[in-house]
Amino acid sequence: QVSLVESGGGLVHSGGSLRLSCATSRRNLDYYAIGWFRQAPGKEREGVSCISSTDGRTYYADSVKGRFTVSKDYAESVVYLQMDNLKPEDAAVYYCAAAEQASYCYGLLDYGMDYWGKGTTVTVKG
Repeated sequence: QVSLVESGGGLVHSGGSLRLSCATSRRNLDYYAIGWFRQAPGKEREGVSCISSTDGRTYYADSVKGRFTVSKDYAESVVYLQMDNLKPEDAAVYYCAAAEQASYCYGLLDYGMDYWGKGTTVTVKG
């Protein structure tokens, strides 16, 4: 079983920043592509970002490009999602997920992700 534990959610005002963390093992960072997904109330889950297990390539949804940055910290065994210039439409429960088949992650396709965390809530007040 792959353990993924999100943290870092909270309440911010529009234009503010948050950094989400996805804690896992170093082995998982080396083996799985790790993605961030989000689901707002009444909406379908959508892909936000993904980071490759091999070469560190990153992928972003158009809605967050230039504002969000995904990264890995091997020393801490964590995948971060730095979120800047947050907007009310970014409010959602954010999940990290791991994919054995990396193409699903690169395409931000939630149905191809194999393991999921329980999520952390981001609230943005306009």
